[in-house]
Amino acid sequence: MPDPQLGADGRLNHLLSIDGLPPDTLTHILDTASSFLKVSDREVKKVPLLRGKSVFNLFFENSTRTRTTFEIAAKRLSADVINLDVGRSSTAKGETLLDTIDNLVAMHADMFVVRHASSGAPYLIAKHLRRVGRKDVHVINAGDGRHSHPTQGLLDMYTIRHFKRDFSGLTVVIVGDVLHSRVARSDIHALRILGAGEIRVVGPKTLLPSVIEHLGVRVFNDLAEGIRGCDVVIMLRLQNERMNGALLPSAGEYFQCYGLTPRILSLARPDAIVMHPGPMNRGVEIDSAVADSPRAVILSQVTFGIAVRMAVMSILAGN
Repeated sequence: MPDPQLGADGRLNHLLSIDGLPPDTLTHILDTASSFLKVSDREVKKVPLLRGKSVFNLFFENSTRTRTTFEIAAKRLSADVINLDVGRSSTAKGETLLDTIDNLVAMHADMFVVRHASSGAPYLIAKHLRRVGRKDVHVINAGDGRHSHPTQGLLDMYTIRHFKRDFSGLTVVIVGDVLHSRVARSDIHALRILGAGEIRVVGPKTLLPSVIEHLGVRVFNDLAEGIRGCDVVIMLRLQNERMNGALLPSAGEYFQCYGLTPRILSLARPDAIVMHPGPMNRGVEIDSAVADSPRAVILSQVTFGIAVRMAVMSILAGN
């Protein structure tokens, strides 16, 4: 079955998941993001590549940070941006998701940025657009259920490449609620595609998928052991809104076992960087002394995320 992300010529037509994308495609996106970023002062340039195009942000889940960065990215490309108020939209009145898409396409939408609680919703939209012959309308997955968050994965890869230059030989550790994290899955796929030396995941057994080893990672339940000698630490937020039942005794006990403190970070390599997809829960997964330290590149991730999302949009639009 052909990948719905790719056109007949192999070019990217939608961005739905990192899994399955060729290494050249990921590298092309990262290189394109660099062209939008003045690295010296980290200012993101404005260009007219999407002038006259309409980008619809369809966020069926709340996410101020992701929606804002997508909006900024589209406006930096000179696109017209429409933020659909999903809580008051026709879908809340009983209209199906695909009927909503058809109506927005009739309003000359060129691109949909979709965030949805159900895994696979962006795929459903992309397949529908192909079925109705609208290959000129593009879909970007801004997070679907527990499945994927490809632009977050890409901005994480851009951040790692910026600070570490090369993926080969790197040891990257992902810590926390991997079970519910679409970011973790996207990061793991991207790191494998780009040739990272070793990928580790650390967390309590209740927050790790039972078959996570099949993704080519080493599993640790002890934070100190998992972080020892690593080059990159990616901390994950506890996804309390996606948890069913009590998977943890308390936030305080979680921090005692899996919170990143200066003492634990000292076990990593001296030049190791600390990342976090945000929003951070200080005192739960990360200590403020680490989050505010020079080794934390969390705010750089946010800035780089704008350039990466600009790159994805411009490539999908054929520029």
